Formats: sequence, C-alpha cells, structure tokens
Amino acid sequence: MIYKTDYHIHSLFSDGRAAPEDYLIPALKAGLNEIGFSEHLTLFVEDTGWSMNDKKAGIYLKHMKGFVEKTQEITVRTGLEVDFLQGREKEIHSFLKNIDIDYAIGSVHYLGETTVDNGPEFYNGKNIDRLYEDYFEQVIAAAASGLFDIIAHCDLIRIYGFRPSFDLEPWYRKLAESFKMHDVALEINTNGRNRPIADFYPDRKYVSIFREEGVPVCVNSDAHMPSRVAQYFDEAYDLLRNAGYTEMAVFRNRERYMIPFF
Repeated sequence: MIYKTDYHIHSLFSDGRAAPEDYLIPALKAGLNEIGFSEHLTLFVEDTGWSMNDKKAGIYLKHMKGFVEKTQEITVRTGLEVDFLQGREKEIHSFLKNIDIDYAIGSVHYLGETTVDNGPEFYNGKNIDRLYEDYFEQVIAAAASGLFDIIAHCDLIRIYGFRPSFDLEPWYRKLAESFKMHDVALEINTNGRNRPIADFYPDRKYVSIFREEGVPVCVNSDAHMPSRVAQYFDEAYDLLRNAGYTEMAVFRNRERYMIPFF
C-alpha cells in the first residue's frame, strides 16, 4: 500500500478557498497518511492578494501550530511555498531559518514584474523561446540556492500551451541534474490537469529523466479547494511506477525520509 502524502495545499491564508480544517475530511476520504499546507509566501513584494507577506506568515504559522496539536485523525504538516527571487537568497534564508516548518517548497512564478500564470496575455508579443530559457534558468537557480526541500511545478511556463521552437529535453536534463546535485525533491503536481495545459507538471514524458538522475519525488495536488485534495493521484502513482520510481519522499522538521513505493 502506498504511503500517501499531499504537501502542496492552499487555504484562506493565501489563495485557497477554505480554512485548513475544511481539508481534513477530504484528506481522510482520499486515504492520505499526511496532509501538508504550503501557503504562498512572497517576500520583498507589495501585497499581491494571492500570497502572504512576512507578517501574515506569522499569523499562519501560529494557527498551524494549534491546528497540528489538536488534530489526531491524520498527520498534519506545515510548510510554505516561497517565491524564489534571484538576488534575494540571503534574505529568504534569513526568514526561513527562524521559523519552524516541516518543509519549504520553492517556486518560480515571476519573470520580471509579472507572474507567468497571470493569464495568457503575458505571452503576447514576447519571444517564447526566451521565456522558456529564462524560466528554466530561474528554476535551476532555485534548486541550486539550497533554500528549498521541494521545487513546485518546475515547468509552470507550460500552463497556457505556448511552446518553444526547440527541443526541451536538454533543459529537463539540466533541471534533473540540478535537483540531484543540490538534493532537492521533484513534485508531480497534479493541478496542471485543472489548468489550460490539462496535464501534470512536469511534462510526463520527461519524468523518467528525473528517475535516471535519482531525484527524489513526491506527489502533490496543489489544491486550492477541498474537493481537489489528492486529485488524480492514482494516475500520478502509475506514472511514477512506469518511470521506475520505487520510493517516495516524506518530510518532517526540514528532514527528508524515503518510504518504499509499492
């Protein structure tokens, strides 16, 4: 039996649509062993409406401490999804080292002043080849930063279906090599099925590259509502089996443990 975890869930503390407590029943119905919350945190940016700042993060962490202590039915983990902003690594490290969380998820949303998932109009009139190169370089830098335990939706740039003119396989190999070298986990993010691309992140045809490099993996829903907890997980587990994965990554107190994948 698979030890099921879902570490990438958003609640009302960022851009989710329900309180953390509202996710427990769906998690139990889905057979999860652990549920983890990873609210968006964007440091050094004015209030975005969808992501916490450092002050709101303190309120979230205090709430989660009480929530974890009183919940007996399922293991609850506390995490953060932190926007990686190149050049701000020291400040991000300073923030993360002073808080108690089970894992830090690094993500790249911003290219310049705008996020790549803000709407398809972001791509209009831009050089798609350059956007892809810039995006993958940012993700590689996030992995190399040593700040994160997991990298979220490593090819979010695919979200609206714009494709570069070149073969992407070499870039996925660079991603996998960076993840392995810097000991960071890959997530299979099933929420891509709900977005315009209608498929997982990363592109499923490249998952075997991460396996070849020995990159640890976990499956996350990136749920923003309770009904999407553990959504499409059976399909994701089949994908990992077919790619040759035999272990899943679990996290506690910023430590990673590997559990056999059956």
